[in-house]
Amino acid sequence: MSAAVLDASAVIALIMGEPGAEAVEAVIATSSMTTVNLSEAVGYFARNGASDAEIREWIGALELEIVPLDTELAYSAGFLLPATRGAGLSLGDRACLALASRLGVRALTTDRAWSRIAAAVQVEIEIIR
Repeated sequence: MSAAVLDASAVIALIMGEPGAEAVEAVIATSSMTTVNLSEAVGYFARNGASDAEIREWIGALELEIVPLDTELAYSAGFLLPATRGAGLSLGDRACLALASRLGVRALTTDRAWSRIAAAVQVEIEIIR
């Protein structure tokens, strides 16, 4: 059972040892992430020159529960668009929030814009830095 859902930015912060990594490390054993956010994290590392093997090793070592973007989660993420448009949230951001809402847990991110929409989406959001 997940206690938190991680945005790609939270996973990147943890792997890169950036500010906020300690907040992610504290919940990593009981965290999950959507396949959309996984793709975003993989893309970040690939764009910055990491190899396929390195990326798989780094993310695999986290032992996160990876949750597919199923039909209901896709609807939930889509329904969040009106409430999040003003903050500029992406599909990945909304997928993360939709999963957190489904599970009734908080979402961790580095994106400060999420604090503007927390009440509207009725999800506890932890900005890790």
